[in-house]
Amino acid sequence: MGPLVIGVDSSTQSTKALVVDSETGQVVAHGQAAHVVSTGGRRESDPEQWWEALGAALAACGPPAREAAAIAVGAQQHGLVTLDAGGRPVRPALLWNDVRSAAQRDRLVTELGGPKGWAERTGSVPVASFTVTKWAWLTEEEPDSAAATAAVRLPHDYLTERLTGEAVTDRGDASGTGWWDAATETYDSATLEHVGLSPDRLPRVLRPGEAAGTVRADGLPVPRGALVAPGTGDNMAAALGLGLSAGQPVLSLGTSGTVYAVSAHRPADPTGTVAGFADARGDWLPLACTLNCTQAVDRIAALLGRYREEVRPGGTAVVLPFLDGERTPDLPHASGLVHGLRHDTTPGQVLQAAYDGAVHALLTALAEVSGPDADPGAPLLLIGGGAQGAAWRETVRRLSGRAVQVPRAQELVALGAAAQAAGLLLDEDPAAVARRWSTAEGRTYEPLERDDATLERIGAVLADAGALLRRAG
Repeated sequence: MGPLVIGVDSSTQSTKALVVDSETGQVVAHGQAAHVVSTGGRRESDPEQWWEALGAALAACGPPAREAAAIAVGAQQHGLVTLDAGGRPVRPALLWNDVRSAAQRDRLVTELGGPKGWAERTGSVPVASFTVTKWAWLTEEEPDSAAATAAVRLPHDYLTERLTGEAVTDRGDASGTGWWDAATETYDSATLEHVGLSPDRLPRVLRPGEAAGTVRADGLPVPRGALVAPGTGDNMAAALGLGLSAGQPVLSLGTSGTVYAVSAHRPADPTGTVAGFADARGDWLPLACTLNCTQAVDRIAALLGRYREEVRPGGTAVVLPFLDGERTPDLPHASGLVHGLRHDTTPGQVLQAAYDGAVHALLTALAEVSGPDADPGAPLLLIGGGAQGAAWRETVRRLSGRAVQVPRAQELVALGAAAQAAGLLLDEDPAAVARRWSTAEGRTYEPLERDDATLERIGAVLADAGALLRRAG
């Protein structure tokens, strides 16, 4: 057995920790603890919960955690964590799927160069998920909270700093803030000045392969002095966990849905469909993200009184499951929409239409995300909780017309963090570590004939309902 490392996935709903053999990739221990997230129009979470959940998840790993030589944290992107001068949260963190900052987003895009200017500068046209829009919202809606803020962090930054005492982040997670210049790979002073945020309140951006520090926190069931890798955002960690090669497309089906691929070329999409994120290794991770995926479809199944797999083919219904507003397409004020019901429409057909609506936007962005080097005949890697569901797999196969490969490895965000920790410890490329662990291997499902009629029907409803879906309130 090689040295043990720990990979952490601090997601929207819970924190998971894996203890992994750095040589073989064998998971020798696993722990998990839940978070509480507010509901209604707010999506907020107390960062102290994340720290407590990290301790609980590590404790659940038992003795192997106390033998680990290195640790890294992957976490949900974009969240705004505000800390006072003593390092305590000023208020609950605004999470990625809190879209109350839509008005501030609109204003910032206009005031700072329009979509083209934003794409050229940061790689992305910001949406209401991005951190910069949340900070602008806070300064307008809660000026006392903004004034009390001595430090601004992302979720993974917060946990890494609690572990090490060092105020650091990585290029992958920093690229989703809206205040990181993708061309220079530094914070953008003009954007920060415009939103009234001093750069000295932000963490230092580590280079790939640079250590964040060592474990200095007391009371955790991990060795003091264990090496701490930079960590990164959840999508960047999952890309590491798969050991992705350039152009290999990934569809991740979780609370949010994402489609992404590693690229050697810096993306800059002025339409805003593709976010030009950096990855955690020195390359790029063009990505499209939806706010509504498995959780939204499960909610529709519950409303219909159906089990999530009780879908039926056929019918004319179109369901746009935009229950939390939407990011792709960019409709932050949208709500769910059902169109095309007939007397003979069955609940199973409506549920299938919800799956179709959730997958449609991800596949629309697939070509732009994959890039010119992609093999259009290569299987789509399908990950996340939805990848384990037959209804999700069959929907992706039918609407993409491509084969689907489902990796056997689970908890890819935590595995990616573990690969980063192992790469730092062993002085290896973390993606090469993951490939040695064979994390992407799994069952392949052959392609189905693409269902162009359904794709066209969804696209037509989206176009016709545009004004309704953009209406606030």
